[in-house]
Amino acid sequence: MILQTIRKQNPLIHCITNYVVANFQANGLLAIGASPVMADDSLEVEEMVALASGLLINIGTLNERTKESMLLAGKKANALGIPVILDPVGAGATTYRKQTVQLLLEEIKFAAIRCNLGELAAIANVDWQQKGVDSGHGSISIEVEALQIAQLYNCMVIVTGEKDLITDGEQIQWITGGNSLMTEVTGTGCLLSAICCAAYVAGSEPFSQMVDTLSLYKTVAQLAASSTQYMGDFQIAVLNELHRFSKDGEK
Repeated sequence: MILQTIRKQNPLIHCITNYVVANFQANGLLAIGASPVMADDSLEVEEMVALASGLLINIGTLNERTKESMLLAGKKANALGIPVILDPVGAGATTYRKQTVQLLLEEIKFAAIRCNLGELAAIANVDWQQKGVDSGHGSISIEVEALQIAQLYNCMVIVTGEKDLITDGEQIQWITGGNSLMTEVTGTGCLLSAICCAAYVAGSEPFSQMVDTLSLYKTVAQLAASSTQYMGDFQIAVLNELHRFSKDGEK
């Protein structure tokens, strides 16, 4: 199982992320046996990413200081062959976010983009009404646009929601399951991006590793929801299920 493999390997995952979710992401990575580091100052990110197995760039609380750090760390990771995952949080909410995501995609080679429908629409320049950092609403051919973005940037594209889609530009797979309580806890998608970063570096078949990760995360949501109906307890249950799966596997 992918989480057990991550625990055995104990990869260092460098997260340049947002302050809303940093604690949840760090605890989630620790729960599966990875080692998180959340360094985001431009004076140290190149040195830090050189020590890491993978880099996550999450633009949730974007600012000019961290934008510079993202570019420095991403380019350094590329130079060293370290996989980089992009989480373009709220990419279509403002011009600044959309332009920054475009710059990141131009300057950095990403191994995968993990986004929601609204963020995919922003990257694909499809008309969409984003609601802050939430997905929002509009009309989009998800398979067509995800496939084109994957081919354009030569990376995997993972679009999560009620159903998840993953493509590497050739293969397309849908993953079902999960529980709607995931949408009521901030950072569950951001945590998934961090886990995907750890899963990407855990073997030699990244597409199947991502599929396994997405499927397992849906199962985690279902099991966590079966133990509580309250969002505070649900967040703890998600971490507990991740920890259990990484140690014991699926039972």
